[in-house]
Amino acid sequence: MDIASWVVAAPELFLLISACVIALVDLGVKSRGRNLTYGLTLATLILLAYVQAQYAMTEGTAYGFGNMVVSDPMGNWLKCFASIAVAITLVYGRPYAADRDMLRGGELFSLSLLALLGMNVMISGNNFLVLYLGLELLTLSSYALVALRRDNAVATEAAMKYFVLGALASGFLLYGLSMLYGATGSLDVSEVFAVIASGQIKHQVLVLGVVFVVCGLAFKLGVVPFHSWVPDVYQGAPTAVTLMIGGAPKLAAFALVMRLLVDGMMPLANDWQQMLMVLAVASLLVGNLAAIAQTNLKRMLAFSTIAQMGFVLIGLLSGVVNGDSAPAANAYSSAMFYISTYVLTTLATFGIILLLAREGFESEEISDLAGLNQRSPLYAGIMAISLFSLAGVPPMVGFYAKLSVLQALIASGQTGSIALAIFAVLMSLIGAFYYLRVIKVMYFDNPITATTVTAGKDVRVVLSINGALVLLLGLLPGGLMGLCAAAIVQSLGS
Repeated sequence: MDIASWVVAAPELFLLISACVIALVDLGVKSRGRNLTYGLTLATLILLAYVQAQYAMTEGTAYGFGNMVVSDPMGNWLKCFASIAVAITLVYGRPYAADRDMLRGGELFSLSLLALLGMNVMISGNNFLVLYLGLELLTLSSYALVALRRDNAVATEAAMKYFVLGALASGFLLYGLSMLYGATGSLDVSEVFAVIASGQIKHQVLVLGVVFVVCGLAFKLGVVPFHSWVPDVYQGAPTAVTLMIGGAPKLAAFALVMRLLVDGMMPLANDWQQMLMVLAVASLLVGNLAAIAQTNLKRMLAFSTIAQMGFVLIGLLSGVVNGDSAPAANAYSSAMFYISTYVLTTLATFGIILLLAREGFESEEISDLAGLNQRSPLYAGIMAISLFSLAGVPPMVGFYAKLSVLQALIASGQTGSIALAIFAVLMSLIGAFYYLRVIKVMYFDNPITATTVTAGKDVRVVLSINGALVLLLGLLPGGLMGLCAAAIVQSLGS
């Protein structure tokens, strides 16, 4: 095996070794807060993010292990963002987990690192089997994380639902990939692209495989009609785990869509883009309308996630028009920008929910945020900024993200693009209602409790930076948008 292959996979190997070492070190840790395990995990994630950023800026595109693994700017930036997201999740989630005796054996940290390893393998995969192995590592770690509170019936139920439906979706994806392998004779994403582009394979066989692949991907993104697990798992899982599922894995799911549909099946774009259009419309409609009826904050944010993923799909379905891939860079970079800023905003939103939770009190209902501005103007402000961003209100970053996706859709000139853009804007207006309702509760309702909102210094600092970035990236989006555009252009060029 040549040295170049090991260089390409060096971040993943470092993460794997670190996860194993930390799991062993944790056996000797006795403190309730697992301070040593926590410190080693954060150090690993920060160093990993730095290395991945360096790869993204200097390495270009490289392949390893017989073209099974790819290292390109898009993948390395997504891995860097995922590492940062997991680190922030653990900062926010550790006090919550400690109060609920979820740190007894340090599994939260070990499983989080293994889940991140799965995400990295998904993002780096250039082979059907590698992509699927990464996906399974992520999902199996996620199932265990959801069930981490073994004595909690609600969490156990959520884990069972997640496991059963996740297994079904994995079956769909694997069946679709096996059909494509049977038709093209290759598991290599680049070779599959070349065979499909040659036009020698029966279109009907390929489309049937694509249908199953899109169904599997739709479940991982949590879009309608493969969304039923999202609200139940978001509500039932411990809130720290909800953030672990709802944050960084979205970046990996986006990369999986790019690797399979764009890098592997772009010649079939006319077929899968139509499927994504149906999924996007259904997700925007169901997600926003169902969220209005929710009183549980985590469940409301779950339906909000479904609607937000509808916008990501709009970016992904705007890349190819009548076989012309000229709009691809603009469309896919807007989708990458959207998913990155969505994860950033979600981290801040759930960070506040975790902060307000106390031992024996979950702070899951919208009414639990009543009068938050009177108890802590800073945290109420961060939550308001995040909710305004999710609603797409300027000058928050969510507004620019939605604008960039809709601009890419209209610029593509596809049939029905104007109608779809108008529909998306109308759904966003409906969605603004349930976000503004939470802000109204925070600022205008009387507080239910006079309990002072307290947080550790690490949580307070990270949460403040998180909230500030949601606002600053809305005012100055050019840097991140340029980074996404350059990464997508280089990825498509390779």
